[in-house]
Amino acid sequence: MEIKNRKAYYDYEIEETYEAGIVLTGTEIKSLREGKANLKDSYAIIKNGEAFLLNMHISQYDNGNIFNHNETRTRKLLLNKKEIYKIRDSIERDGYTLVPIRVYFKKNRAKIEVGIARGKKSYDKREAIKKKDMERETQKQLKFY
Repeated sequence: MEIKNRKAYYDYEIEETYEAGIVLTGTEIKSLREGKANLKDSYAIIKNGEAFLLNMHISQYDNGNIFNHNETRTRKLLLNKKEIYKIRDSIERDGYTLVPIRVYFKKNRAKIEVGIARGKKSYDKREAIKKKDMERETQKQLKFY
C-alpha cells in the first residue's frame, strides 16, 4: 500500500528527497495498511535537532475502540543526525520547505519520503499543465498510428 501526496509535485519543485522512518502507534499502522491516510495538507519541521511531521491525517482504526489515536497528531520522523542537519541548513534558505511526498512499506516498516521543496509560482503551474497536455496529445497521436 502506498499513499501519495499528489499536490506536492504540482505545488512545489522538489530538489532533494530523503527516506525516513515514522513513529506510529498500533492503531495508526493498522489504518495505514488499509490505506486510510492523507498527506494533502501535511508538512515537516525540524525542531531541537529532531524532525516532526505535522497535519498528516490517518483515519481512526475501526476496531480500535478506546485505544484509537488522534487523527492529525504530530509524528516524529526517524532520520540520521547528519541528514537532519543537512535538511535544516537547506530549509533555512528563503522559500524552501520540507514536504512529505509518499508513505509506503519497506520490509513491513512504514517509511515516508520527504523532499526539500520550493514553492512554484502560478505561471509555473500553468506551464506544467500545458506541458502535460501536450505530452498526452502526442501519446494519443502515437497510439493512433
